[in-house]
Amino acid sequence: MKIDFANLSLKERYKIMSRTIIPRPIAWIVTEGEALNIAPFSYFMALSSEPPTVIVSIGHKKDGTPKDTLHNIIHSKKATICMVRPEHLEKMVDSSESLPAEISEAQKFGIATERAIDGYPPIITGTPAAFFCDLHQIVDLGGGKTIPIILKIAHYYIDDSYYDEEYNFDLDVIARIGKEYCRCEKL
Repeated sequence: MKIDFANLSLKERYKIMSRTIIPRPIAWIVTEGEALNIAPFSYFMALSSEPPTVIVSIGHKKDGTPKDTLHNIIHSKKATICMVRPEHLEKMVDSSESLPAEISEAQKFGIATERAIDGYPPIITGTPAAFFCDLHQIVDLGGGKTIPIILKIAHYYIDDSYYDEEYNFDLDVIARIGKEYCRCEKL
């Protein structure tokens, strides 16, 4: 079967891509704006080691305005991306709820945070690893409702229990496969 993407709806393209490009790690992004914002994104991937960059695609709210994460990154030029431990799955899913900009997911859902690097949003307490990023580039895809942004990694945090001097980290984190979540395990 060959499928011409030009003849598909946005929903159909999303279904094909999200169920084929697997697994997709979850970027649990912390930003600061009117309130501390915490939101998960599964359209997230490493982009390059030189410069050290990641890319995340962020959509708009149903009313067409930028999601708080996108708004905050554009204005502050900073974001902290936390990886999600299995124990955080429920709170991560809760934090995907669309809230007004002045309400913090941290307070509403009881998500503990802590400062790790000055000048960057905090990490989720208990995260196994986090990237402290600066806005590098906004990618214009020509009128879409999803905005890919490239973030340059400035600092990295890894929980001491996962640290290895050779950087052979064996993280127990959550990813997305289609509509479902999964754990990344060795085979």
